[in-house]
Amino acid sequence: MKLFFAFIAFALSVGWAAPSAAAEVNPARGNVTYTPDVTFTFRTSIADGKLVFIGDAGAISGQINPDLKVPENAVVQINVINDDGAIHDIAVPEFGAKSDQLVGKGASTAIVFRATKSGTFEYLCTLPGHKAAGMFGKLIVGDPQAAVVSTALDVSQNPTSVGEPVGARAPMKVTLDLETTEVEGQLTTGSTYKYWTFNNKVPGPFVRVRVGDTITVNLTNSKEATHIHSVDFHAVTGPGGGAAVTQVAPGQTKSFTFKAMHPGLFVYHCATPMVAQHITNGMYGMILVEPEGGLSKVDREFYVMQGELYTAQKHGSQGLQEFSLEKLLDENPEHLMFNGSMHALSDKYKLQATVGETVRIFFGVGGPNLTSSFHVIGEVFDKVYDQASLTSPPLTDVQTTLVPPGGATMVEFKVDVPGNYILVDHALSRVEKGLAGILSVTGKEDPSIFHSNEKIDPTSGH
Repeated sequence: MKLFFAFIAFALSVGWAAPSAAAEVNPARGNVTYTPDVTFTFRTSIADGKLVFIGDAGAISGQINPDLKVPENAVVQINVINDDGAIHDIAVPEFGAKSDQLVGKGASTAIVFRATKSGTFEYLCTLPGHKAAGMFGKLIVGDPQAAVVSTALDVSQNPTSVGEPVGARAPMKVTLDLETTEVEGQLTTGSTYKYWTFNNKVPGPFVRVRVGDTITVNLTNSKEATHIHSVDFHAVTGPGGGAAVTQVAPGQTKSFTFKAMHPGLFVYHCATPMVAQHITNGMYGMILVEPEGGLSKVDREFYVMQGELYTAQKHGSQGLQEFSLEKLLDENPEHLMFNGSMHALSDKYKLQATVGETVRIFFGVGGPNLTSSFHVIGEVFDKVYDQASLTSPPLTDVQTTLVPPGGATMVEFKVDVPGNYILVDHALSRVEKGLAGILSVTGKEDPSIFHSNEKIDPTSGH
């Protein structure tokens, strides 16, 4: 009896709000269950520039956003203690469990639920922006070895795949081979989408040439495809940017040749009706036409494109996401992403640099509909080549730059302070739909540029 009252006292002290599964009759045992089968305790914190959950006891102690492994049908309790003073909560949406909000340092709460099915599910803080800032992890129910391994393709484009600078070379003949494919690709953990791609990546390959080059484009449509595809290069002077002569049926190849007459950074995309559907499904990329003599030297170059997906299922749904024509026509995307998937530039690939280096980002919007307000949180662009014009003087000291759908920009800046810098569209609600990336900068601190004034209590242990 003392144990029962001790448990109730603890539940009240942490503001416990649990579904009825926590206290139920178990026919196999013939009694009432008042205690969970598995308990985890988190502290909220800030680590490596992110909001996180940190394990506070047992096997997960000290781990950031640890995987929580529990048997199927177990009653699970997750305790959370506020250790950073911000407002938080915790939820496991798949099992309908959500806590009240933790307000103030030292506050605590808990959720209790029954893990009624096996698989991998998400726990997270549901406050706006907190998941995007890092407060989420995995709840693994049952034997993880028995979980079904996804066969979906990783379509996310590596941001460092920018090709070789042209330097001072003379104009030459260049051949570009593109294949259009229709593949089920990874959207995020537990969800997929039927992407249409160039060369199995979203965006398609970064093409790098110089003004005066003669480029032959060979476009092959995969024999497994079920739609006609084409390609329209905004750098091309000619009918449809090439699309008029590259409407390619499955299993066929068509070609055209063009001369790169204008330097700049240009978008290319499929231009087969309905064009917006082909683009949203992933059929876009960029071609850089460098000026004579090439671009100035920088230490790091990255290729980043913003895209939208319009699905019948709500953002965060599991399984295969299906295309919604209605949402496309209403210009109401469920998912937004950099480089093809939700975590392409945060988990799969990280943009990396060292203090003192200069960074150049080739940024474009595949769209097909939304204009981007491109911004890197914690940095100022030293140079912005507005509308990707490489022959106009760049703008200087710019915080945020507008890029229209089907448009591009080139930004450059020096990194002076170590830390994580988040790439966003400053229409910040879009972060909640997946639109964020991370530039990770390492190196020596410079307190004259930036330092924290927070006083640390030596007795707190934190």
